[in-house]
Amino acid sequence: MNPNPYDTLAPVASFILASTDFRDGAKLALPQVSGIFGAGGEDRSPELSWTGFPPETKSFVVTMFDPDAPTVSGFWHWAVVNIPANVNRLSAGAGDEAGSSLPSGALQLPNDARMARYLGAAPPHGHGPHRYIFCVNALDVEAIAIDKGATPAFLMANLFGRTLARALLTGQYER
Repeated sequence: MNPNPYDTLAPVASFILASTDFRDGAKLALPQVSGIFGAGGEDRSPELSWTGFPPETKSFVVTMFDPDAPTVSGFWHWAVVNIPANVNRLSAGAGDEAGSSLPSGALQLPNDARMARYLGAAPPHGHGPHRYIFCVNALDVEAIAIDKGATPAFLMANLFGRTLARALLTGQYER
């Protein structure tokens, strides 16, 4: 298992991220698993809610990252930017192709499969368990000025120095 990449970032305050669809460290259910990549799931983003973030928060970014993917850079499954500070929950399925349940102004960036949507867990057969780290970054700006075709890695570089606090929730999956 690869190290948790968030451990290498500059330390920031933390807050609480939870889901009604899975517990921290638990196996992701089939709705959160990929159907697009043939893992038998639905590519349905889980419900996520967060509390305890700094009062000076002006916006949020939500991501899902697999550090255990068989690449040198992991695999980004989802990235949502410019979530207003008065929003502290994304409903299940908010990461569909249309982003139909995302708050006004929020934008989904293309994941590593170049789809601007949530892409569920899909580790290679026999590769062992993979961790899927959901992260909410509380930012000190109302919006990140970023091209809608930018990569999640580029997004993360733009969050440097803008992140007030971070919350993590990890699901696992194995085929």
